[in-house]
Amino acid sequence: MKIKSWLAKPFAGYIYKQIKKSMENAVADQQTIFNQLIKTGAKTEFGKDHDFANIKTHEDFVKRVPIRDYEAFKPYIEKIKEGKHNVLWKGQPIYLAKTSGTTSGVKYIPITKDSIPNHINTARNALLCYMAETGNTKFADGKLIFLSGSPELERVGGIPTGRLSGIVNHHVPKYLRANQLPSYETNCIEEWEEKLDKIVEETMEENMTLISGIPPWMQMYFDRLTEKTGKKIGELFPNFSVMVQGGVNFEPYKAKLYESIGRPVDCIELFPASEGFFAFQDSQKEKGLLLNTHSGIFFEFIPAGEIFNENPARLTLKDVKVGENYAMIINNNAGLWAYNIGDTVKFVSTDPYRIIVSGRTKHYISAFGEHVIGEEVEAALMKAANEDNIHITEFTVAPMIAQDGGKSYHEWFIEFENKPADMAAFAKKIDDNLRAKNVYYEDLIGGNILSQLKIAELKKNAFIDYMKSIGKLGGQNKVPRLSNDRKIADELEAFVKKD
Repeated sequence: MKIKSWLAKPFAGYIYKQIKKSMENAVADQQTIFNQLIKTGAKTEFGKDHDFANIKTHEDFVKRVPIRDYEAFKPYIEKIKEGKHNVLWKGQPIYLAKTSGTTSGVKYIPITKDSIPNHINTARNALLCYMAETGNTKFADGKLIFLSGSPELERVGGIPTGRLSGIVNHHVPKYLRANQLPSYETNCIEEWEEKLDKIVEETMEENMTLISGIPPWMQMYFDRLTEKTGKKIGELFPNFSVMVQGGVNFEPYKAKLYESIGRPVDCIELFPASEGFFAFQDSQKEKGLLLNTHSGIFFEFIPAGEIFNENPARLTLKDVKVGENYAMIINNNAGLWAYNIGDTVKFVSTDPYRIIVSGRTKHYISAFGEHVIGEEVEAALMKAANEDNIHITEFTVAPMIAQDGGKSYHEWFIEFENKPADMAAFAKKIDDNLRAKNVYYEDLIGGNILSQLKIAELKKNAFIDYMKSIGKLGGQNKVPRLSNDRKIADELEAFVKKD
């Protein structure tokens, strides 16, 4: 056993015990974090604007601080970008994470001295929990790759600014630097396909043991490696044993990724965002991701059906129930207050508090009153695909509103790895699955208001070419699975396969 894997064992055991303890104290830890946040926040401009000095309870907080998205935070963010101090949190942020929103354009999310450990330590803790549970520490001795954005930072208002993955890259512990790939120079390449070719060149003959990234971009990396070598990933990297992924629902990508690897490897799922690192897979045996209840974030949960209400119910951790869909709201030590991150979650357990990510509050279809969410379309498609042994590369769904007296329907833009023999039968299977999942959709189809969904088959690499055409290929960018309008659908029309 080499020195890194040998030293990792006792450290993993120590951290694992701490995390087990925090599982038992989750509700109490949340109350402590709430009190600390309010105390510090009271001295900020935001805190003074919202009377933090008189907040004693969560009920007091709810009365004074409404739910906000990024647009509502913008006036405060603009002051931070101008170089002002004590706006949302004490002092100034140490970084601004630059990210592109689906509705807000470029977003600048503050990361403070107090919040950076949440981003750094959570990924570490996920790996240490895995080591402690499985006993696999050997991967720490091999080469590790993190498919991420450029670590090069600009300055905005004197604050270092860049993509979150690039910022985090500056905080990789020294003991892992020698193991980390790709090189710093390659990581700084902005053009994704050029960068991918360099990553393949740098890694194809190395002892890769851990590979991490967003599933669609990992798949691109695997495809390039196989094109170059003619080998499955598991054969090319015989000691590859851990895949770390997050950013999108893994299920639609899972079958193809494992087929590309050619053998089983362990998988660790993460739930990070520029606004915070919210949850991580702490066990290979249990379903769901452990909510990060002891890491500077106070969580609120709004029943998904109430998210657009003027005064929705705002639940704390002690009030949540297993199986219900909630919009997740965060308050953190970077100065985000009652911030709607746009994700919906479901608890699969409350002892401990484990979640799955069920969708996006802004990614839904309700053009006809059907209230279809991401979790439902993904489940409907994957059930049909698994039954027919069909592999899906990528997909998105949009409403098609009839203009000529015919019936409206949902249009599914799907790029297939291997297409169904009978496309009409496959479409009916998906439709039946969605009807079983969503009572509103069932009523619209059963009531003859909507037609059965229709599939637009896309050309090979359609989504890659589409993302390239809008300047969002690679990094942390991803295609929304659902849209309530035709903006993405209309642009994808150019990539539809012609018979």
